[in-house]
Amino acid sequence: MKGIAIGLSHNSKEILKRLKKNKFVKAIYIASSAKEDGKVNEPIQVHKPREILLKKWQETDLIIFIGSIAATIRIINSYLTSKDKDPGIIVIDNKCSKIVPLIGLHQSNTQNIACQIASLLGGEVIETNNSNDQSLLNLDAFGNQWGWKRSGNIKDWSKLVIKQAKKEEIFCKQISGNSLWKTSESGEIIKQINIKETRKPDSTFHVSIFENHETTWHPPVLWIGIGCERNTSKELIENSLNNFLESGNFSQQSIAGFATIDIKKDEKGILELSKEKNLPLRFFSKEDLSTIIVPNPSNVVQKEIGTPSVAEASCLLAAGEESKLLEEKRIFKNRFGAVTIAVAESKNQYNPTHGEIHIIGSGPGDISFLTNNAKKALSSCTVWIGYKMYLDLIKPLKRSDQVLIKSNLTEEKERCHKAIKLAEEGIKVALISSGESGFYGMAGLLLELLQKIKKEYRPYFEVHPGISSVQLAAALSGAPLMNDFCSISLSDKLTPWPLIEKRIEGAIVGDFVIALFNPQSIERNWQLKSAIELCLKSRRGDTPVLIARQVGRENQSKKFFTLNKIPFEEIDMLSIIIIGNSQTTLVDEIFLTPRGYLNNQA
Repeated sequence: MKGIAIGLSHNSKEILKRLKKNKFVKAIYIASSAKEDGKVNEPIQVHKPREILLKKWQETDLIIFIGSIAATIRIINSYLTSKDKDPGIIVIDNKCSKIVPLIGLHQSNTQNIACQIASLLGGEVIETNNSNDQSLLNLDAFGNQWGWKRSGNIKDWSKLVIKQAKKEEIFCKQISGNSLWKTSESGEIIKQINIKETRKPDSTFHVSIFENHETTWHPPVLWIGIGCERNTSKELIENSLNNFLESGNFSQQSIAGFATIDIKKDEKGILELSKEKNLPLRFFSKEDLSTIIVPNPSNVVQKEIGTPSVAEASCLLAAGEESKLLEEKRIFKNRFGAVTIAVAESKNQYNPTHGEIHIIGSGPGDISFLTNNAKKALSSCTVWIGYKMYLDLIKPLKRSDQVLIKSNLTEEKERCHKAIKLAEEGIKVALISSGESGFYGMAGLLLELLQKIKKEYRPYFEVHPGISSVQLAAALSGAPLMNDFCSISLSDKLTPWPLIEKRIEGAIVGDFVIALFNPQSIERNWQLKSAIELCLKSRRGDTPVLIARQVGRENQSKKFFTLNKIPFEEIDMLSIIIIGNSQTTLVDEIFLTPRGYLNNQA
């Protein structure tokens, strides 16, 4: 996003800095008087608003104004041209209480960004468009969220949006790409046309690889296989590709990437084309290419480079399992070289540079414990993946165009693989953990899997911290974690029990306050007793202990005991146990581990 933010008064400085820090915009400005013009107060530049717009309007996707709507309208009025060309405009008041998406609600993803800003700053989005009020799909924008690109006349799209606003039925004919969008509340309203049906109502949009000059979203599923003579020019390769696609009526916007043999890693024309189009280029060995059955093997190619096919075999390999060859190879020649091109369609989209994974700690339970940073991330993501109970807790924040993928306990790997797959398709995904995702949550497993993907093919990821159940348990009871402490999980499903014992012993020797996670279940009913017995070997029996259960949820409870009087029968997987150290006290139900401030005479 090429965005800028302009403060219409000096009171907006802190808001501007937060917008830039959170990557909503790349540059921030303060409106100036004539004598202030041009001064720079890093990182905020001082300029007249109209002069800023004169330079930035055409090259900017989003402009955020901090100030009044009336002043904003007067400033932008003379620059407005058309719906499909103007940048998105958002207006925020100086108190951050109202966020108004003003211009470009669809084309520039302005509405979604306004929701993210509201989640971060704690304000309210003021929306006036029909789609949001009626929980309708933003027909001319929603495909961006799914990694697609749009084609078709803007007027035709506008007609479609108007028909939808009039509550007319809208139809979709989808022949390729991810279809998860249909399961959203907004997507379920759209009537689906079977691929084999020839009827096409006027109020129809398409999801397709074909360039049909209609209202169409194009998913990136086409892999272009290329073979060429050494030093074939980029111009010949590009012109041949254009002719090839045009003859098959394939859309350039559905290209996922290029593929060829690995001896072409230094082929200038192919490299330049891949870079110019900002599309990935995959290389395969002659051994791998030789395993692919193709309709047009070549003995000449076999003799020269050791495989009977480059273009057809490489596009099929790149497209992966269940791919199909859409167009057999064609050879193009002129005095600047020769190039062979074929195209295959992948079952799955591929657009990893557009996709993102946000690993979110949703807090211990109640939605009030969710951080603003986490709310912003949730707002930006099209798909939320998580354990059913955790998703249900944050479901009130979900928009009608977002999709939930619920799973069961013990299906952590499946969740992570699904998140990565969707992100590779160009979709922004939220992977949800309860509490803090980096404490026995989903962050570790997801990052382990991402490490196995080459950096250049790895989707963007970000870990958003959450409030852990142990933090809330401590806060409910006093301040038992005020000095050095450690947390230990008693689950030996992934960590051998002897190693857990060793860690408990180390914590006792170090006189740490100990927080116990996953203390006891029906299947694991002896580990907690063993851990407490270890503690009693070195800690006094009257050491105070907190047992907190269901913290942050409706049936929340806290009880205090001593180390020698633990009620094991009351403890389960929804419990958190905090065991004090030699300094911890419990006075009038104030659970406290002193830091030593009162003893400091300095």
